[in-house]
Amino acid sequence: MKNIVPVLVFAVGCAGTAFAEPSPPPGMVFIPSGTFAMGSVLPGSARDEQPVVEMRIDGFWMDATDVTNAKFRKFVQATGYKTIAERPIDWEELKNTVPPGTPRPTDEQLQPGAVTFSPLPGAVESMGEESWWAWTRGASWQHPEGPGSDLKGREDHPVVLVAWDDAVAYAKWAGKRLPTEAEWEYAARGGLAGKRFAWGDEFKPDGKFLANTWTGVFPSKNTAEDGYAGTSPVKAFPANRYGLYDMGGNVWNWCADWYRVDTLARAKLTGNTTNPIGPNSSYSPGHPLQQERVVKGGSFLCNATYSEGYRPSARRGSSIDTGMSHIGFRCAKSAAKAAPN
Repeated sequence: MKNIVPVLVFAVGCAGTAFAEPSPPPGMVFIPSGTFAMGSVLPGSARDEQPVVEMRIDGFWMDATDVTNAKFRKFVQATGYKTIAERPIDWEELKNTVPPGTPRPTDEQLQPGAVTFSPLPGAVESMGEESWWAWTRGASWQHPEGPGSDLKGREDHPVVLVAWDDAVAYAKWAGKRLPTEAEWEYAARGGLAGKRFAWGDEFKPDGKFLANTWTGVFPSKNTAEDGYAGTSPVKAFPANRYGLYDMGGNVWNWCADWYRVDTLARAKLTGNTTNPIGPNSSYSPGHPLQQERVVKGGSFLCNATYSEGYRPSARRGSSIDTGMSHIGFRCAKSAAKAAPN
């Protein structure tokens, strides 16, 4: 080990816990310990964002940006890892997530692929999600729109079409982990209490876009007024007060927690409010057979008329075995506690 004298960073948590860290891990910023109000009862908040619960979070490190295509490629080159979207579908696993009696798909239908944003001609919001999402054979993180597409010019865009297990595999390789949902929301708020967005209460302060979202009429027309019709480079918009980029918009981020609609209500009832790790199983009334993990942050597909997922309190569940065009991730790392005197 090189003889490096570390620069220590100390943060004192609500219970008086001290943390000592050397110089920041590359690409990460330190999130100091503290308390925050998790959830929201502001107009437009969903039922699963309620009730508001005070949480206590110990200091930790978080990636300043989403994991990019370039960084994910280094992981794949070093390990030979194949994402779930690049593996044939296992019918024995899949049939546990569909209604009993569903016929077995054909071998061709079980070929590798992922879910891509492919709205039908003339699609409107009232037609529902089935009109703008499509299972695309051959789509993967390397081919975001399917066979024939590539990552040229998108090396610094967030990697997408990665399932939850793919994100976990990368995090372990990098010596990190996925953030908990509470950590993610706490970090996204950047010390701003009770604000609608990661930067304040106004979506476009002084007329400036501060996040990559859908501008126009969803899902038929994206005017790209914010400069991007799809994903954007990870530092295209300003960072929040903690130095974190894209904590609203661009792509949703996988979190460590299982998704439940009543997570906050259960946390308040049980007192699970200090470094909460979430429920031990998932449950979504709309997808009762799916195993879902939490995603946070919204994406380039979010629009105020359909989904303000770019609010820090917004949350949703996504099937752990499916990569999608608007879901990526960033990593976290626990802070080292200082030795007692």
